Amino acid sequence: MAALDASDSDAIPVPIVELPAVAGLAIRRLRAPADYPAMNAVANRCRMADGITFATSDEDFAEFYSHLSNCDPARDLFVVTVDDVVVGYARTEWSQEIAGERALVHDVICFLDPAWTRRGIGQAMLATLEARVREIAEDEPGVPLRYLQTEVGDKAVGQEALLRDAGYEPVRYGFTMLRPNLDDQPDAPLPEGLEIRDVQPEHLRAIWEAEVEALRDHWGATEPTEAGYQQFLDDTSPEEVALWRVAWDGDQVAGQVRSYISETGNRRDGVERGWVERIMVRRPWRHRGLARALMAASFPLLRARGMTEGMLGVDAENPTGALRVYESVGFRAVGRDIVYRKRLG
Repeated sequence: MAALDASDSDAIPVPIVELPAVAGLAIRRLRAPADYPAMNAVANRCRMADGITFATSDEDFAEFYSHLSNCDPARDLFVVTVDDVVVGYARTEWSQEIAGERALVHDVICFLDPAWTRRGIGQAMLATLEARVREIAEDEPGVPLRYLQTEVGDKAVGQEALLRDAGYEPVRYGFTMLRPNLDDQPDAPLPEGLEIRDVQPEHLRAIWEAEVEALRDHWGATEPTEAGYQQFLDDTSPEEVALWRVAWDGDQVAGQVRSYISETGNRRDGVERGWVERIMVRRPWRHRGLARALMAASFPLLRARGMTEGMLGVDAENPTGALRVYESVGFRAVGRDIVYRKRLG
């Protein structure tokens, strides 16, 4: 079924759930793009309250929501208001896991202004998303196994309690890691026979496909889609691409590190931080020091942009030993993230 324009989504009924007795409280459909600035403000306040060192500008937020993949904002996104003021929002998006049970996973994303927590609103938001996922399930009789999934930081104690009360269980852990300076350059030469090339537009498909292939043996890996590739293109800017380090072996992408700078987050937190992310090495080139070399090659580019520290996220049980690699180039864990799941059906 074709996605409706989000600006017309008010005409679609919201799944009926019991709302707490909060005067003026309502859950309605998205009104895009008018809702975006208020939604972004809520998201940034939530991240700050939970100690998350990331923030988005209104422009970044609107761009992201203009190119969602596996999510119809007219049906899969709900805005929470009190006296017509936006205080939260929730949405779900789906993906098909590759390994294990090949489950259909519905990520649930909830942001509620910290000033409105502990009033039962979070429970109503989760219930609304679950009702929406059950609606989707009715249209997918051939996919019997489904999960609801969300991720929270270990400082979000209230969210953890909310999830556990709603039947979610922790299934995976990760770490946020910090390198407090970018000046101490590690000795990490590029493996023989490989070269780093500046990224050109004609490289983007190969870079995306290499990442998809490299991550197929990682927990939670999902089936790639053409819509996912289009979202990758939409999210790629020339300024960000200039920070990428991609290693080639002839015409094959061997590995990559796609760093970026969150200027909005840096201004908010008063730091000069670069994110050293999307680190991957394809199987034929693993265990040769390529990830270390690409990370080390990223540091001078971030320093040239005025960055003084680096940060990244890692799955604590990464099958390639990524945690040890990141520690070997000076990163240390400063926070823990938890993935929660609830099984449906």
